[in-house]
Amino acid sequence: MDITSLYNVSSGAIKAAANQSVAESDKTYRADNAEFGSFLNTAIDNLNTTNAYLSDAENEELKLAMGETENTHDLTIALYKASTALQYTVAIRDRFLEAYREIMQIQI
Repeated sequence: MDITSLYNVSSGAIKAAANQSVAESDKTYRADNAEFGSFLNTAIDNLNTTNAYLSDAENEELKLAMGETENTHDLTIALYKASTALQYTVAIRDRFLEAYREIMQIQI
C-alpha cells in the first residue's frame, strides 16, 4: 500500500519508512525460517542419536550371543540408553502429533 496516494504526500521520508517496513518484515520471515531450520536439524540429530543407541544395544546383544564378550554390564547400559532414548523420541512424537491435531481443528 502506498501511503502517498492516500494523503497526497510525496515525502521521501514516508517512502523510506515504507521500504524499511518491508525490509523488516523480510528479515522476520528469514529469521522464522532459520528458527524452523534449527528446530528441524535438532530433531534430526535426536533421531540419529536414538538410532545410534538402538544400534549399539543390538551390537552388544550380538556380541553376548556370539560369545565375544561376557560383560553383561555393557549390554545392560546399552539397553537402558536405547530404551530411554526411544521413550523420549516417542513422547516427543506424540506431543508433536497432538499439537498438529489441535492446529488442524482451529476454525479459520
